[in-house]
Amino acid sequence: MSGHSKWNNIKRKKEKTDAQKAKIFTKIGREITVAVKEGGADPNNNGKLRDLIAKAKSNNVPNDNIERIIKKAGSSDKADYESIVYEGYGPNGVAVIVETLTDNRNRTASDVRHYFDKFGGNLGTSGCVSFMFNEQGVIVMENTFTDEEKLMEDIMESGADDYSIDEEEVEIVTSPADFQAVRDHLTEMGYTFASAEVEMVPSNYVSLTDPDHILKMNLLLEHLEDNDDVQNVYHNWDMPEEEDED
Repeated sequence: MSGHSKWNNIKRKKEKTDAQKAKIFTKIGREITVAVKEGGADPNNNGKLRDLIAKAKSNNVPNDNIERIIKKAGSSDKADYESIVYEGYGPNGVAVIVETLTDNRNRTASDVRHYFDKFGGNLGTSGCVSFMFNEQGVIVMENTFTDEEKLMEDIMESGADDYSIDEEEVEIVTSPADFQAVRDHLTEMGYTFASAEVEMVPSNYVSLTDPDHILKMNLLLEHLEDNDDVQNVYHNWDMPEEEDED
């Protein structure tokens, strides 16, 4: 089983204030805008847009908001966003990948570099840590199931590569190519998801024992996630459970 999940990060995000939830809505809206410009406004013919609509709904973005973003995406007054990926190391060599969408690459680069420098890390060159990660589809569901045998049968029937089940969550892993088909199959069977995205999954993890390293790593992640230009942050820190609950 994969043993990887962003579920704890997702829980942390869901517990944020209304202002912070609005920031998450804005980030997803930016992704939708780019997807519409690249592939059109019809989710039936634009797989990326279809995935983002599902992501928006899983984050409780109202349908009216989603429709409004799609409608406005083709207008000429919308900013053109550029996708830039930064790689670096956090405290004690934790590998970090930062995916951004920005209309000002100088501002974004300056902000990201500042966070790494301030919180005990260093920004590296392209490719310096990405080799430690594999791209995978990751679907997470809250474990409220009573018939685990049927659940396992349905997951395997969906074409998933792997899965893991514990008391809190069910995690399903797919190849990037099969992700949409697996998610759609499970949706048609009535399943709902806490998260369903193609992610960068680390092949190994780093533990932190120094309290100062733990504090700085948390601050680095918080500042990155709070930045409007940052869409996703991936890392290979083996976060202890007590840190996830903060």
